Amino acid sequence: MEDESDKLTSETSQSLSKITKNILNQNGIKLNKNLGQNYLIDKNKRDQIINFGNIDKNDVILEIGTGIGTLTIELAKKARKVIAIEQDSKICDILAKRIKDEKIDNVELINDDALKVEFPKFNKIISNLPYQISSPITFKFLDYDFDLAILMYQKEFAERMNGEIGTKNYSRLSAMLYFKCDVEKLTDVSQESFIPKPQIDSTVVRLTPKENKISDEDFKVYSKFTKALFQHRNKKIRNALIDSRHIVCDLDKKEMKKRINEIQDNEINDYLKKRVIVLHPEEILFLSKEMNSILKD
Repeated sequence: MEDESDKLTSETSQSLSKITKNILNQNGIKLNKNLGQNYLIDKNKRDQIINFGNIDKNDVILEIGTGIGTLTIELAKKARKVIAIEQDSKICDILAKRIKDEKIDNVELINDDALKVEFPKFNKIISNLPYQISSPITFKFLDYDFDLAILMYQKEFAERMNGEIGTKNYSRLSAMLYFKCDVEKLTDVSQESFIPKPQIDSTVVRLTPKENKISDEDFKVYSKFTKALFQHRNKKIRNALIDSRHIVCDLDKKEMKKRINEIQDNEINDYLKKRVIVLHPEEILFLSKEMNSILKD
């Protein structure tokens, strides 16, 4: 007689949807979509995401928010190693058992908060990211060297990644990515492809790092000013910087206004009169470096 565990792991006899639901029910797991626990149950989309990664046996894959291993197990069959990070300890235990049952020995399973841990060395990222950490985890990826990333986000978030200057989608996210990665939309994923269903569709994107677009030192300054500016994206740059002065300098409001008022450079003064949302990333970079010098103690 076929063992019950074999039934749960055999995709030839059951759909990915049924396998997922059986594993969750067997372990008494109720997913919380408020924690970003939306599990992919569409096998075709799962396979498509993996194929986008163009994985070979030299690749070390980083996966964030593994869930019960919908991607993890299949990634492990193709890659040299998978670094799998899952914060929920009960879900992590389920995945650990699945990995053991499948006799997989090339997964490093980390039960921790992906925003807090130092990532082991990897060269590709493939993840169905927990929606609630999409922004901070993407910014964290930019601190690491990698060959490519295949990432699934909520559709609205993915649209902001390539937001055009002056539009509602132009954001700190799109400005930060401009210097670091090319962003390519690969495919949309319907709400119907998940349990529980998210409120909007998702989008899979490819991030490909750009080479030598900006130095680490300049990007650090740019990052600081971009964060400050886009907290007030519809304000004039002068006012946005003053209102977010704690991010860009240690000056008090009075001293900061004094230094800005003393600026003689017409080009800088013209920029300070513009709204944040109309500035190209290259212009923000120029202004960031100039203002960083002006506002230093």
